[in-house]
Formats: sequence, structure tokens, C-alpha cells
Amino acid sequence: MPERGRARDRAGGYAGTWPSRQAVAASPSQTPSGTLPALVARLRAWARAEAGAGRLLPWVPVAFGAGIAIYFSADHEPIAWVVAATAGALCVAALLLRRHRLFPAAVMIAAMATGFAVATVNTARVAHVVLTRPMYSPLIKGFVETREVRERTDRFVLRVVRMDDPWRHVKLDRVRLSVKKGTAPAVGSFVELKARLQPPLTPLRPGSYDFARDMYFQGIGASGFVMGAIKIVNPPRGGGIALRYAALMQEMRDAIDARIRLVLSGDSRAIATALLTGRRDAITTPVNDAMFISGLGHVLSISGYHMAVVAGVVFFAVRALLALIPALTATFPIKKWSAAAALAAAAFYLLLSGAEVATQRSFFMTAVVLIAIMVDRRAITFRTLAVAAMIVLAIAPEALVHPSFQRLNAPMA
Repeated sequence: MPERGRARDRAGGYAGTWPSRQAVAASPSQTPSGTLPALVARLRAWARAEAGAGRLLPWVPVAFGAGIAIYFSADHEPIAWVVAATAGALCVAALLLRRHRLFPAAVMIAAMATGFAVATVNTARVAHVVLTRPMYSPLIKGFVETREVRERTDRFVLRVVRMDDPWRHVKLDRVRLSVKKGTAPAVGSFVELKARLQPPLTPLRPGSYDFARDMYFQGIGASGFVMGAIKIVNPPRGGGIALRYAALMQEMRDAIDARIRLVLSGDSRAIATALLTGRRDAITTPVNDAMFISGLGHVLSISGYHMAVVAGVVFFAVRALLALIPALTATFPIKKWSAAAALAAAAFYLLLSGAEVATQRSFFMTAVVLIAIMVDRRAITFRTLAVAAMIVLAIAPEALVHPSFQRLNAPMA
């Protein structure tokens, strides 16, 4: 064996192998006889290799996600305070065992329990009423929170303030309604309308994607379509900062789409708008199908590639402009300033695009890299992915079962 290979093996083998060379270098007499003891020995050797210096962090989000997956596969809703107390106790126990050989196992168990607890508490936090039977003509008043421009119809989400139905007394928090193309009200407006509501769509077949779960965590209790005209009325108090922010971002998206419409049309305009604002509903069905059949559908979803391009262009452009001023180059850390500007641009791009799960993950990975530049630290790509996964799962545990979370086209560190 070359000297470099011996030195590498003495340093602990290859990270992430099953198991490391050092761990399986035991003689046949040292290997337990029987299938189960041999498997246990290999698991112990692999665990020792993976729990070495700098190798435990990437496995923490795996255990955290496993706890979330256990929660979503449970048959009954657990008691939130019991789960939270148990997770807290396990985290304290792992902290007390930080110098013990059982520390890696304690960290994994605590991370799994914490993921289970975070999913439980988050579900209790967003709990709301979900429609179970159709409603045919309730009178609804509320604020328009989001608006989607689609190929044939438009769609918007209404935050319900008042809901009147002579036959049933149901109060939903939010409903998603479809209207004729071009008739959707502006984001932030207060409207009065009649609608036909249906319960959220259940999975089309066992094991398929659960649309009702996705709508539940968005706070939407029903979907349907508008019947008749939409009236714009004087809003009551209680719109809130979040609604004004949503209206501002929607105005920016509409302004960008209007500027693009001046030079492009058809699907070219729709694709350009999708890459800038995240609005993909205006792309026609034939083009959308062609993109996915050719394997290019992921390009339309704003994720690692797009975030890296935006942050990279801003970083190098700002650094090049600052380098033209000799006084700044000799006195101030223009590289850190450029990283801060790139971080601000990436954050604005995140908000403008709607902050989907894939975009959140990519932003957090990019943010870790840029913050590492600002604090003179080296960013390791796999650790960056682990940190981004932990942040996304902690903020929205339901993202684990979302298709966007499974796309790992991360930006280069």
C-alpha cells in the first residue's frame, strides 16, 4: 500500500463508507461467529467511524427527519406537551453525556425525539377547521392573501373574516377559490362573494401525494369556485402587516411580469416570469409537459442553481466594482462586503419567488457559504446541506413529505 494510503487509513479511513477500512481490519479470529453478532459488530464499527470528529453533524438532520417521518406515519395524534417534555429531557441527557462513549447514540435519539416533537407542536399550532361536506352558496367576506395567474382560470386564497350559511354554521380560516381568467381580485383587497366549497382533495390512490395535507399546513380548510360577481367592499380593521407585505410582493411580481410582457410573449414570457418570480401557472400544458418529459422540468423550480447564479453574479459584480477604488481595496474587506450584498440579494430573491421549500433550502445553503466568507471560515458543502435541512425542517416539518425537499440540486460551496 502506498504511504499516502497508509497515512489516510491511520487517520480514520474514509468518511461515509460502510464500514471504514480501519474498522474492518480485524482478523478472522476477532470477528464474531454468526450472522447477527457479525452484523452488530459491523454496525458498531460503522458508528465509531461516523461519530468521529466532524462526522456526526450530517447525521443529525437524518435522525431529525426520521422523527418527523414517524410522526406522519402515526395512527393517532400524540399529546403535544408530553412529547415536548420527553424531547427536552432527552436533549438534556445527551448534553450530560457529551464526554461519554454513548454520546453519538444519545444525540441521534434526542434528534429523533426532537423531530417528532417539532412536528407535533407545529401541527397543533396550525390546527384549524377543515370542511367535511360541500357547501353550495355561503356568503364569504375576507382578505385576498395570494393570487395565481393560470392558463385557463385564476386562483386566489381568501382569509375569511365572516362566513354566513343559512343551513350550516362553519367558520373556516382560509379558502382557495377559482375564478374566470382575469377576474381575480388584487392581493390585499377585502371582498364579498358567494362560492361553492368542497372538502380538500384526498389522495387519488393509496400512497400517492396528499393534497389535503398540503392545504392543511397552509391553513386552507376548503377549495371551490366563485359563484357570481366579486364585490370589493370597505375593509375592517385587522388586515395586518403580513397582508400588506403580501400585497407589496405581489405588486412587484406583477410589475416584473408587465416589463417582461413588453418584449416577450407566450410561453417565453411565462418561462421568464417563472425564473424571476416563481409563478409557473402561466406556462401552457404542452410546453410544461415537454419540459418534464425532456428532464428539464426542474429548471422551472427556483432552487440551488438559480440561487447560486443570483448570489454569484451579485458577489462578483460588487467585488469587481469595489476593486476599482484603490482606497477601499487597501483598507476595507471588500470580499466580506460583497458577500453581504450577495446575501441581501439572495434574501430578496427568496421573498420575491414565494419562498417554496426548494428555494428555502437553497437560500439557507447559500447563506451559510456567504456567512462563512464574512467570518473567515471555510464552508463545507455536506455540512452546509445538513444545516439547511435542519433549518427547513425546524421551520416547516411538513416539508419532509413535500416533493421539493427531495430535490438536492444544491449550490456549489
